[in-house]
Amino acid sequence: MDPRILARLRCPVCAEPLAETTAGTARALRCPRRHSFDVARQGYVNLLAGRAPHTGDSAEMVAARADFLAAGHYDAVAAALAAATREIVYGASPAPGGAYPLVVDAGAGTGWYLAAVLAALPDAVGLALDVAKPALRRAARAHPRAAAALADTWQRLPLADHSATVLLNVFAPRNGPEFHRVLDPAGALLVVTPAVDHLAELVDALDLLRVDPAKADRVAGSLAAHFTQESGTEHRARLALTRTEVATLVGMGPSAWHTDPARLAERIATLSEPVPVTLAVRLGVHRPR
Repeated sequence: MDPRILARLRCPVCAEPLAETTAGTARALRCPRRHSFDVARQGYVNLLAGRAPHTGDSAEMVAARADFLAAGHYDAVAAALAAATREIVYGASPAPGGAYPLVVDAGAGTGWYLAAVLAALPDAVGLALDVAKPALRRAARAHPRAAAALADTWQRLPLADHSATVLLNVFAPRNGPEFHRVLDPAGALLVVTPAVDHLAELVDALDLLRVDPAKADRVAGSLAAHFTQESGTEHRARLALTRTEVATLVGMGPSAWHTDPARLAERIATLSEPVPVTLAVRLGVHRPR
């Protein structure tokens, strides 16, 4: 593992620093108290303290999501994150987080957004955190300057205090107290959430869950004890999707857990291709209090 990332990691059991050990072809991270965490042959390290509450997306779901993102449909989101992160890192004097910025993506999935951000930050390193092993297998090789770890964002994060320069949180759960603990006081938390008319055409045609009009206020309110929102911007794009891509897109959101799969497939089959879809997201920049 990149020593610049390893130096920021902490044992999820006792919060002591971690060091990399090898025994033959097996690798692990171990703390001074001998808590040991295996590095999978695919490159990610398991830093869970106990069992995860769920396993996350399946390998099939992860593969479909990776193909969807690789097709460029959410490039507008990645570009907005990259631009905001560059401003945070290179617009500060001195840059927060020390000589090399650390970008942490909490709920990173395949690491696609993290890779886009690192591509815009030539001297930064990145860490992808997720509970889905199929996603982490991809995140571990998403970018040469990124590492990946199995971690539950609702638990204590396996990071030192104030060790992250930027935290990314893209359509993922938010743990305000832990985000505040690990974030550098001069850094920022970037939160991406759906705008009111996100995927509006599919919501109507497929009877999906609607975005709460007060969602932006609720997100800011949930973080208010630890963060102050510095800015909020909306980013939009018009997509033209196949029915297969529509099914993948629905599977990437909360409606996948609240819609009957057979009924959903029937409705998708009636759509005419290409299917016009509105991408509309809100990017909030939050600073630690």
